[in-house]
Amino acid sequence: MLAGGSSRRMGRDKALVELGGRPLVSRIAGALVDAGADPVRVVGGDATAIGRLGLEVVADRWPGEGPLGGVVTALADIEPVGDGIVVVLTCDLAAIGPAEIIGLVDALVAEPGADIAAPEWKGQPQLLTAAWRQRSAAALRSSFDAGERSVRRAVAGLGLSVVPVLGLDPDHLGDLDTPDDLRAARDAISG
Repeated sequence: MLAGGSSRRMGRDKALVELGGRPLVSRIAGALVDAGADPVRVVGGDATAIGRLGLEVVADRWPGEGPLGGVVTALADIEPVGDGIVVVLTCDLAAIGPAEIIGLVDALVAEPGADIAAPEWKGQPQLLTAAWRQRSAAALRSSFDAGERSVRRAVAGLGLSVVPVLGLDPDHLGDLDTPDDLRAARDAISG
């Protein structure tokens, strides 16, 4: 799980923002565990605070350089699930659950030639809510080393194959970027 962003629009560390009585990072870790992920690790973020929640933190190799560095770190440093698959999620997903995570992995397993399985939202693959084959790490690292910082441009420039994951509840794929997003998510839970 990626937790290394600056959370500028939220105004505080999104990983530690509480929703439904739990920090977001804990909610997503719980969904990953419920989906069968083992181990669950967090890339970047406040290692002390996240560690106090009982989660293992892997230092982002390139803090402050954007999510592509976090993805490369995850693919290089985290043990993959069967078939060399690593699920990469951001820490600010409000409602993702085990069904969506299992759907990502199942879609990638069903397409052995594909590199990534990602849901589409608003016409774009959500590459930070995706299952990745670990074999793509070297190519992504080369792109990163050449100066690329956009995950989307790196994937397109490398010709990595993205399988669209259909049938996932789009309401479970939204992220929380602003205090207004957080208020809406809290209202949805309490309402």
